[in-house]
Amino acid sequence: MAKAALVETNEPGALQRATAGPQRLIEFLKETRQEMTKVHTPSRAEVQSTTIVVIVTVFLFAAYFEAVDLVLGSGIDKMFLHLTKH
Repeated sequence: MAKAALVETNEPGALQRATAGPQRLIEFLKETRQEMTKVHTPSRAEVQSTTIVVIVTVFLFAAYFEAVDLVLGSGIDKMFLHLTKH
């Protein structure tokens, strides 16, 4: 005959979980309000300067990738022309 072991768990029951939900939500909202007081809104000058940096960086990367594409593309074209002639 198999013996059944009684396992004790610390998990709350369904009723406890249901009643703890609103309290957890209230605590979450309080912590969110506290964190939002630490948020720094950038000034117009900061936003403009970082936007300019982003736009310039995007154009530099675009130019770099265009140059790499042209070099690799022409190299591959020359390789295929060389291989098809022989």
